[in-house]
Amino acid sequence: MIQIPLAAQKMRLEDFLLDHFSGLSKMYLRDIVKTGRCEVNGRHENIGHKLRENDLIEITVDTTRETAMRPENIPLDIVYEDGDIIVVNKPAGMLVHPSHRENTGTMLNALVYHCNLDSPTLIRPGLIHRLDKQTSGLVIVAKNAVAHRRMCSALMKKHVEKRYLALVDGVVKENDGTIEAPIGRFAELKQWNVKEDGKHSESRFWVLERRADTTLIELEPVTGRTNQLRIHCELIGHPIVGDTQRGGREFERLCLHAWRLAFTHPISRERLELESAIDFN
Repeated sequence: MIQIPLAAQKMRLEDFLLDHFSGLSKMYLRDIVKTGRCEVNGRHENIGHKLRENDLIEITVDTTRETAMRPENIPLDIVYEDGDIIVVNKPAGMLVHPSHRENTGTMLNALVYHCNLDSPTLIRPGLIHRLDKQTSGLVIVAKNAVAHRRMCSALMKKHVEKRYLALVDGVVKENDGTIEAPIGRFAELKQWNVKEDGKHSESRFWVLERRADTTLIELEPVTGRTNQLRIHCELIGHPIVGDTQRGGREFERLCLHAWRLAFTHPISRERLELESAIDFN
């Protein structure tokens, strides 16, 4: 049982929990609140609930999950950074955040170390979006709650432009096109794929270079479903090189890279256009 002090008056429930359980990830704490495992004065409230002095919070957390905020001195390829956000060029093979199977060596562990080197107060890096472990490229991370909320809102409203480079098997005949197919999860296979009752998903592509038996294309995910670009490339008969799970040829890595981000800065309102090119040769 936690009693809210005067200093936490008018704090959002989510922000208070993040401060109180500094070693636990935002995603984990949000899930506890959303699934009704946190009560404020005996009631289930949402993450934005404003707290008052002497409110009583009843919550049970698994402290063995205190890994997301564990700092690790891992080199980062930083493309942009200021006091509110940081954009990292994540390498292929690195997890964005700790999971049940891997709880060290992730981009988030590295960011906690980097962001708090000279900070007088704890900075909790907040993920705006994610990339698969096998996918490389640009990831936006917020350094404070205001920047995080505004960037998440911009992403939901499709105000963040994301472009990917992919090397796919075969020679794509069309110069450009749109791929639409519903995507859902097959629970028994523990896999995401085209599914009749899945959610609408849409991707656009443009051919950049045709090679002997592969094609370099640019992709834009209009929607943001799990594994969307990999699924859509397989659907049109051109799986991504390295994506052996979906029919692509074997390669040293998955040839998918988030190369461009364009968005309005959440605090300064400056327009940012960031790029990170790659050569799959």
